[in-house]
Amino acid sequence: MLISFFDVLKRANVPVSIKELLDLLLALENNLAFGSIEDFYLLARTCLVKDEKYYDRFDRAFGAYFKNLENIDAMVEALIPEDWLRQEFEKHFTEEEKSKIESLGGLEKLIEEFKKRLEEQKERHQGGNKWIGTGGTSPFGHGGYNPEGMRIGGPGGSGRAVKVWDERQYQDLDDSVEIGTRNIKVALRRLRKFAREGTPDHLDIDDTIRSTARNAGLLDIKMVPEKRNAVKVLIFFDIGGSMDPYVRTCEELFSATKTEFKHLEYFYFHNCLYDYVWKDNRRRSEQQIQTYEVLNKYSADYKVIFVGDASMAPYEISSPGGSVEYHNQESGDVWMRRVSNTYEKLVWMNPVEEKYWHYTPSILMLRDLVDDRMFPLTLNGLEKGMSVLSR
Repeated sequence: MLISFFDVLKRANVPVSIKELLDLLLALENNLAFGSIEDFYLLARTCLVKDEKYYDRFDRAFGAYFKNLENIDAMVEALIPEDWLRQEFEKHFTEEEKSKIESLGGLEKLIEEFKKRLEEQKERHQGGNKWIGTGGTSPFGHGGYNPEGMRIGGPGGSGRAVKVWDERQYQDLDDSVEIGTRNIKVALRRLRKFAREGTPDHLDIDDTIRSTARNAGLLDIKMVPEKRNAVKVLIFFDIGGSMDPYVRTCEELFSATKTEFKHLEYFYFHNCLYDYVWKDNRRRSEQQIQTYEVLNKYSADYKVIFVGDASMAPYEISSPGGSVEYHNQESGDVWMRRVSNTYEKLVWMNPVEEKYWHYTPSILMLRDLVDDRMFPLTLNGLEKGMSVLSR
């Protein structure tokens, strides 16, 4: 009954197989998801998607498929075969209740009556024992009381509903809107180079087995250092007032990078890079770090990421004394060129939507200073930026 959904996933380039579809059908047969589109979504994603990098494709296909099921008939025909529906209903009816239903013309009559009431009812109904609505004792609706019936939308109550129909609107995931720490980590995986460094404190199972076999069966334990991402990263965050709307996104990026990279150093700056940076915003006046010190301390094999909206007056970049906080002896573009000349691998991640960049001269100036390696701070932009850094 999920063949059409399976075809939609295949057309969306989600790598699903017949075996995974059979696993999903087996899970549904064992009632791991019943009466909830959210439960079905989580179950289907677990069974069908084996690599989290395909989650976005799955979400888009899932949203597009269920968005097209706009009425009960389509839902019944697409996902709920009549024979299966009849068996599910009959499981929950006593003999007395079955006789009452038969007196109305059988289960088919009950379903037809439900559809008929949908057609006759012109507006929202509250209370009563007939119409589909809220409250009352009607077997169709929610918020009222009925020993057994169909819950149509709304929150669950006594938990006695035989069937739940609750239409949900799923929005297609857009990589320019949704980001999240998990998705950032997936994008950052493009920038990986694993190596084993440090104290050997992890068991090397393969080497232990080989050494034990060579040692006539006497256990010979072998340890190795933990395997870590050996890529070295410098990340600079703009903390100017115009970055306030993007604080949450920057926090997610910061959290993801600290988890992903063992060799990570971070610094803060205001609007444009000048002759000093800092690591603690509460003590930035007392604990300043000279930019020259950063350039000399961290070798050229570090990957550099700037995070900022690059939105300021052009003179803050091009003129000495352009800083809004103090009189800088050298202009911001001089310092940006020094960083670019020191570190070959450098990108600028901009949280401002790319379609607005050409309205702000300072964004265009900084994009030129980083040789057009400015990318939007979205999932797609992060993947492109990490690809540039990994070359």
